[in-house]
Amino acid sequence: MFSKKVVVSSLLAALVGISTLAYANVKFVKTTDNSEIKFPKEALEGTDAEKEFLATGKNIYVGDAEAIKMGKKRYNLWSCTQCHGPTAKGQVGPGLTGPKYNYAKDTTNKGMFETIWAGTNGGMGGKGFGIMAADDGVTVDELLKIIAFVRSNSKDLTGNEGL
Repeated sequence: MFSKKVVVSSLLAALVGISTLAYANVKFVKTTDNSEIKFPKEALEGTDAEKEFLATGKNIYVGDAEAIKMGKKRYNLWSCTQCHGPTAKGQVGPGLTGPKYNYAKDTTNKGMFETIWAGTNGGMGGKGFGIMAADDGVTVDELLKIIAFVRSNSKDLTGNEGL
């Protein structure tokens, strides 16, 4: 009986390890051409949310009132409202709250992050640090807060589904 428990425990531990390993190296790619996104050191703040996102693709700021408040400020500062409207439901540019997206991958926080960070072929320039100017742009952590704000305006989609 003891050895059966040991075997079952070992198998469960191995499965947990494998599932963690599967997310340990999330690769971020540009929406425009699927080339890998490289983050400059200036774009990284070292927050827990940033570390979690880069390791798993999960945005832990979704549902966090303080992060949403800061994300809304950054959304307005970067003039996202001009194209996507004050609640990200669309204006001149497409809505970001779903259920339909110009890029299907934007249903996930990883996909939306990639689209905003590096831009699109449809006219939106990248907002990530070093994309438009070598010494300017949003940091990874700031963009996660902006996405948390966008998701707060969506009825059913958190972007973390399946994680």
